[in-house]
Amino acid sequence: MDRSSDKNYKRDGNDGHKRKHTDVESFHKRRRMVDGDSSNVVARHYNQLPESGLRQRKQSKIYFMRNFNNWVKSVLMKTFQIRLDTEGQRSGIVALDVGCGKGGDLLKWAKGNVNKVICTDLAATSIEQCKDRYGSNKQKARGRIFDAEFIVADSSREKLLDLFDDPGQMFDLVSIQFVVHYSFESESQANRMIQNCCERLRKGGYFIGTTVNSKELRRRLDESENNSFGNSVYSVSFSSKDKFNDFGHTYNFHLDGVVDCPEYVASRENLENIAKKFGMRLVLWKTFSDFFAMNARDREFKDLLKRIKALEYFPSRSPNSNKPGDYDHAKAVCDDIMEKYPESNPRVGTLSSTEWEAASLYVAFAFKKIDENDDETFDVPASDINDIPLLVLSR
Repeated sequence: MDRSSDKNYKRDGNDGHKRKHTDVESFHKRRRMVDGDSSNVVARHYNQLPESGLRQRKQSKIYFMRNFNNWVKSVLMKTFQIRLDTEGQRSGIVALDVGCGKGGDLLKWAKGNVNKVICTDLAATSIEQCKDRYGSNKQKARGRIFDAEFIVADSSREKLLDLFDDPGQMFDLVSIQFVVHYSFESESQANRMIQNCCERLRKGGYFIGTTVNSKELRRRLDESENNSFGNSVYSVSFSSKDKFNDFGHTYNFHLDGVVDCPEYVASRENLENIAKKFGMRLVLWKTFSDFFAMNARDREFKDLLKRIKALEYFPSRSPNSNKPGDYDHAKAVCDDIMEKYPESNPRVGTLSSTEWEAASLYVAFAFKKIDENDDETFDVPASDINDIPLLVLSR
């Protein structure tokens, strides 16, 4: 592709017209034209997060929770890549990764039938790290990897369509992991975010993600004594116990070493209503507990649980938590097995109650792009299961 010598522009290879270059400098120029600073707070937080090595991550109090969250994302992405394959998308998937961060999902894309991924994030530093990670992966794969495009943008305020290399770009799969609730600061931002995620999806394409479960926020807030709740690894604080507003209902969220910034309540109903305006229908809404129960028996996904250490072994000589009672649920299962099989030496995989209290705030979701004349209906029942994940590994 020929490029203009002007650093602020690049030339589109399809029709030759000039388009603004989506680098960090142009992003900051665009940001000066939009109001509001909460996005800047979030971007600043993630820009300042240091890169951590494996040794440092293993010392984290939420090491297994983060691995478990990664497992949920992996299974969700793999499930809908397979579904696209079985539904006829065999020529290679084109995907949009909104809120891609530092590129933690690049390998997940590489393992699927994916031809191209456009990665976009609000945090410029994260995008630079994502590009570096992609370059490293491409070198290791000797070039045998999907094509990629990287965009620094606030997807809740800017129209992504104007920033793509190809203005006619279409997608088969859009992923937004642990991000969409940030856009519910206002109705216009939520609409812009969902429009960016859905307007360029092909018919039959999927919009998938993970977000905070507003019903669980409501339940824990109602049970709290002082408008806040949490434990040693996470905390959530509201200003009051008032009824949640549809938009702009803020709370402060802290997750040990990972998140410390304002977030916004995003209910299933509001997300579903906005998505419907862009031809989407909800096909999946599961608590992480329910999602685990639905997928943990699959051989491939069960092996992945073990491989990425998404569950902590119990009993263990060095448990991740020293809080009394944090593994009582695992001990009870092991005791039951030993009672039935006295000669056994049972071992299970699970999360501590402390880590699970944080992880169980989230849900996984998926929407499908349907034709306006399509009368297909989808029954997506409420998902309120929040049992601690547990897998018997040996008896």
